[in-house]
This record gives sequence, C-alpha cells and structure tokens, in this order.
Amino acid sequence: MLKRIKKDKLDVLVFENRQSLGLAASKSVSAKFKELLAIKPAINVIFAAAPSQNEFLAALVADQTIKWDRINAFHMDEYLGLPADAPQGFGNFLKAKLFTLVPFASVNYLNGNVASFKDECRRYSDLLLNNPPDVVCMGIGENTHIAFNDPHIADFNDPETVKIVNLDLACRQQQVNDGCFNTLSEVPEFALTLTIPALISAPYIFCMVPGKNKAAAVTHTLTKPVSETYPSTILTTHNATMLFIDADSYSQLSEQYV
Repeated sequence: MLKRIKKDKLDVLVFENRQSLGLAASKSVSAKFKELLAIKPAINVIFAAAPSQNEFLAALVADQTIKWDRINAFHMDEYLGLPADAPQGFGNFLKAKLFTLVPFASVNYLNGNVASFKDECRRYSDLLLNNPPDVVCMGIGENTHIAFNDPHIADFNDPETVKIVNLDLACRQQQVNDGCFNTLSEVPEFALTLTIPALISAPYIFCMVPGKNKAAAVTHTLTKPVSETYPSTILTTHNATMLFIDADSYSQLSEQYV
C-alpha cells in the first residue's frame, strides 16, 4: 500500500496498481464476510458489474476460505432491452466472473427483459426488503455515479429501492471507454438500478476504483462538497466505507492531500 487517507468518514487506501488493489480489497472483504458469518447464519451481498472490478473479483473467487454457501448474492443494476445472452449484461458479467464460479446460497438477478419493468422494480425491492444487504461491493463511474445513479437523477433521499433510469451521455460513453461496446449507439439508454439509499443502507461498503479514467471521479469524490452533483461524495458520510484506489486513479489528487 502506498498510502492511507481519511476523508471525513471515508477510509481511502492507495495501491501501486490494479492487481495489488484487487488482492487487498478481496482480503478485506473476505475478512468482513468471516466476521459477519461468525454472528449470523447467512449474509446478503450486493456486487457491481464493471471491468474495474475484475482484479477484485478474481482474487475473491480464488479465496477458498470463504463460506459461499452462506452468502446470498445480488447485483445492483442492469440495462433494459439487451438480448438475454448479451455479454454486456451486468447479470451475465457477474455470472461469468463470480456467480457460477463459487457455490452461493442464492444468486438474485435483476431482469432487464421483463414485460413490466415497474413490476420488476417492485419484485427486486421486496427481495431486498426481505434480505437487507450486509455488504456492498461497488465501483464509481467516470461521472461519479454509484450503481446507475447518474448526477441528473441521483437522489440521496430517494423513496424508491429500485428504479428505472435514463443514462446520461458520460455514463454511456464510459461503457465504450471500458471496451464493453464498440460505439455509443450500441449502449442502451435505460436501465434498472438500486437507488443511493438502498446502497448506503448496507452497514459495510467496499469500493474498488482503479485506472486513469477514474482519476477525475476519485478527485471529485474526495474534494467536492457532498451533493447529488457528484453522487459518490455520499460515501464520505457512510460509517464504514473503504475506498480502494491505485496510483492511476489517485494521480489527479495533490500530493499535499491527506
């Protein structure tokens, strides 16, 4: 680890590269799983789907000490209208990177191809109400979104748990930048997402944000006032969030920032 920073309540850990970030994050998450499973029969965990999570997920899957059969898995957002087998689908991403690689007690998907998206929001909201999240493993978007809560629709007091959103241009362009889609026109304009209150209701949040493309987002998260203009700033108010960044995503922060 290169350095450790505290921003309000947010614990920030800076690592040399994506690999060391992913390994350290997986160790912290694994330790939290063990701590919680020592006092609870099962736990509920929400996972993000994005290339920024690759190294973390690979290290987590490799951890043979985790009691996966006592963990219920959820994911936090999904495009509307992609083909059911599209690799860009977030459920499909997590299925390939995590959900089919370890023996979870249950895996719970958001479905972006249902007849009624409002009914799907209600179904998943009820599922989370009955299985409150213990841990969220997430990232931050280039526009500082968390899940698909882009700045124009982010609401720190959102009354919903899951909602339908239209994605802003920066969010859709990120999907091209990440290599998930070839052109902007291929990126869906609408999605289902867990809301910000649903995410930060979890007692523990682990946020993995490597790469130069995320340097501005990390800087905004740690230096801007808490507001929906920069949705990720809400993490600085959460009682137990760890933000894992690498030298690239840290690169726009002043060396004097501590």
